[in-house]
Amino acid sequence: MKTPALGPNERGEALARMADRELDVLVVGGGVVGAGTALDAATRGLETGLVEARDWASGTSSRSSKLIHGGLRYLEMLDFALVREALKERGLLLERIAPHLVKPVPFLYPLKHRVWERFYAGSGVALYDAMSFSSGHGRGLPAHRHLTRGRALRVAPCLRKDALVGALQYYDAQVDDARYVTTLVRTAAEYGAHVANRARVVGFLREGERVVGARVRDLEQGGEFEVRARQVVNASGVWTDDTQALIGERGQFHVRASKGIHLVVPKDRIHSTTGLILRTEKSVLFVIPWGRHWIVGTTDTDWDLDKAHPAASSADIDYLLEHVNEVLAVPLTRDDVEGVYAGLRPLLAGESEATSKLSREHTVAHPVPGLVVVAGGKYTTYRVMAKDAVDEAVHGLDRRVGPCVTEEIPLVGAVGYNALWNARARIGRRAGLHVARVEHLLNRYGSAAQEVLELISGDSSLGEPLAGADDYLRAEVVYGASHEGARHLDDVLTRRTRISIETFDRGTRCAREAAGLMAAVLGWGEDQIDREVEHYEKRVEAERESQRQLDDLTADAARLGAPDIVPL
Repeated sequence: MKTPALGPNERGEALARMADRELDVLVVGGGVVGAGTALDAATRGLETGLVEARDWASGTSSRSSKLIHGGLRYLEMLDFALVREALKERGLLLERIAPHLVKPVPFLYPLKHRVWERFYAGSGVALYDAMSFSSGHGRGLPAHRHLTRGRALRVAPCLRKDALVGALQYYDAQVDDARYVTTLVRTAAEYGAHVANRARVVGFLREGERVVGARVRDLEQGGEFEVRARQVVNASGVWTDDTQALIGERGQFHVRASKGIHLVVPKDRIHSTTGLILRTEKSVLFVIPWGRHWIVGTTDTDWDLDKAHPAASSADIDYLLEHVNEVLAVPLTRDDVEGVYAGLRPLLAGESEATSKLSREHTVAHPVPGLVVVAGGKYTTYRVMAKDAVDEAVHGLDRRVGPCVTEEIPLVGAVGYNALWNARARIGRRAGLHVARVEHLLNRYGSAAQEVLELISGDSSLGEPLAGADDYLRAEVVYGASHEGARHLDDVLTRRTRISIETFDRGTRCAREAAGLMAAVLGWGEDQIDREVEHYEKRVEAERESQRQLDDLTADAARLGAPDIVPL
């Protein structure tokens, strides 16, 4: 079965359809919550549109810790409802919705105190497992276990012997966050949603007090047009307040941005068969397995500067290195860091101390007729946020609409994934690829990997790895442009793949090759290829410069030295 494509022709058709009819629901914001809202609305039979000002998941939803988890530390805060909800969602994603994208991952928690800490932490992890099991969707993950110091050091030889007296090991799950969002968008399109990235909402349409649509600017082809909709859902994350300002209404809540940065280091720099979770004086620090790499994060600091390109400062990097090195036998240095990325969490902040406690929960409001706002929450519970947003929008449609069904909807690539995984050796022989390459494709595209293999069968050169980024095949760049909505080189190197954080050169070595592959799909000439490569190289240099600065203000100024890509 062919999957929905998000190529340039499909994007143009989606914009045209949104402009020539009244939608039931228009969703503003192409992060995980916006994409999930579009899928929820479309699968209820509603005429749905989704617009994103930049690329899919270009904000918070591509810069997370890549974890799908219940939030073990929220148990300590006695937020049982949030943990129970998140654990149910984790199970659904692992078992039914996206088994090709969401995978189990083990974590080791080193114990520093005898007896009482093992009892205290062990009780929390046992409750965590019990809540997962009771949700009905947690049976696929191994139960936690207690380890002696000797056993823990065999599992994680990287740890200093004096850094622990024993350990606990438990399981959570992880995901490539940007890839997941793109797959959500494609699934929404499969069920009839009209979706377009690089289409910015520049104003809302009003009839009296009621919002009846939005004015949208096409940032690729130019021009503005009106999209009329019976209900508009603002799902713009850290941009919620900015989007609300377009209607001149004071919001019922305020969204505060909190910056979190992560480091990416090669797999051989930390000798361990498990991830790590460590306590810091402020929160927790994760060391997360990531293919041939580790992700180390995160920080949690206020950010009130540029939202599109949050910058990691030298102080941020030093903070993470200092804390992870407290437990590592062989310390990490700056030279070990391949990639750095910074993201902004959208935290709810009310007008009193009482409402600010909602920071990791979400809320839905209907500030004016015709406009629904959803904000806050966490990546793992995006589907619940989307359901609540559509439920609220349905109240304003004055007609009977079916209930949410996304709990039962597998994403593109999920159906048939397990069967193809079992046949991966045979698939590799038929395609002339090593089985490890087939596994890589299946874990990124699921059953849609067959479409990537079809590209290779039509042009054997696409089965070769990218020079300087040999984890990825040339076909994946072509597929990113033809099927996954990539419009610029940055989209492919940063979000359709993770080359920008997984190579020491940050992707500059393969930039021209990748741009040439995209050109055939997007109709670029040599001038545009040159512009794309130049822009990407300037972006990388601006990020490197920002990471040499001592504080947020100077880091932000350095990062803004690279302008956004100009329209075609």
